[in-house]
Amino acid sequence: MTGELVLGAVAYDPKVVTIWEGFRGWLRERDLPFDYVLYSHYERQVEDLVAGRIGLAWNSPLAWVRASRLARAAGVRLTPVTMRDTDRDLTSVIVVRGDSPAQTVADLRGRVIATGAVDSPQATLLPLALLRGAGLSPVAGLSPGDGGDVAVRRFDVGVGLHGDHIGGERDAARALAAGEVDAACLLDASLLLFSREGILPVNGTRIVARTPPYDHCTMTAGPAADPGPAADPGPAADPGLVSRFGELLLGMSYADPDLRPLLDLEGLKQWLPPRLEGYQQLERAVDQAGFYDARGKIGAGDYRP
Repeated sequence: MTGELVLGAVAYDPKVVTIWEGFRGWLRERDLPFDYVLYSHYERQVEDLVAGRIGLAWNSPLAWVRASRLARAAGVRLTPVTMRDTDRDLTSVIVVRGDSPAQTVADLRGRVIATGAVDSPQATLLPLALLRGAGLSPVAGLSPGDGGDVAVRRFDVGVGLHGDHIGGERDAARALAAGEVDAACLLDASLLLFSREGILPVNGTRIVARTPPYDHCTMTAGPAADPGPAADPGPAADPGLVSRFGELLLGMSYADPDLRPLLDLEGLKQWLPPRLEGYQQLERAVDQAGFYDARGKIGAGDYRP
C-alpha cells in the first residue's frame, strides 16, 4: 500500500464535517492513511473521482449513475465499496390531501404536483418516472395546459446536492398542506418526518402511488493507481488501501461509544456490502428525463449545480 487514501464528500450540511473529521481520526488510529475533502456539489466530486484526483467518493445514487457512465466512457473501472443499512430498499410516494378526490395516480391527470429539487432522485426523478409509467406526461408549468397531462411545480432547494438537502421536499409538503398543489412527491421517510414536524397533518394525507424499492448512497472507489514502480502515489485509489478502508467500515460497531454519535449523524447502525441492482430504476428514470446521456454528460438543460 502506498500514499494516502483521499475521500470526497459533499457538504450538504455542517454535520458532514463532524462526521468525516470523526471517521478520519478513527481510521487513522487504525493505521489507515486517510483524509477527506469536501465538495459543494456532486458533479465536481464525480468528475474528480473518475479522473483519479480522489480515491473514494461518498456518492448519492444519482452520483453513482453519472460516475458509472463517465467511467465507461473513459474506459476505467469504478468499484463500489460499501453502503449503509439505511440505503437499501427505500421508496418514494406521491401523496394527496385526505380530502382529495384523487384515488389513484391516474386521477392526477389535469392536476398540479409538487416535487423537490431538479436533481433529487427520491422527490423528483423517480416519482415523475412513476407518472410516466402510468401514461401521464409531467411538464414544468403552473397548469397542465402548459403542454402535458400533469403540471410540475418544482422546489429547487440545494440544487447540486442530489436531494440530500430535503428543503425542496419540505417546501413541496408545505405547498400541499396549503392547498397550492394537488399532490407532492416525497421520500417515504420524509412523509413520516414532515408529519412529526407538523408540516403535514397526521392522518391528513393519502398515498396514491409508491415506487418500487430502490437503493440510495454508495461508497465508490475510483480507478486503481498504477501499481508499477513509476506509479504516482497520489490520491487515485490504491487497491490495498481501499480494501482496508472497506474492512474497517464493515467492522464498525454501533455499540462503540466513540462511533455511535458519528453513525447516528450519518444515519446508520451498520455498514453493509454494496449492491448495484438497486440503481436500475433510477437508471431508467435518468434516461427518460434525459438528465444524463449514456456518456455521463449533463443533459438537463435547466440543471445548474
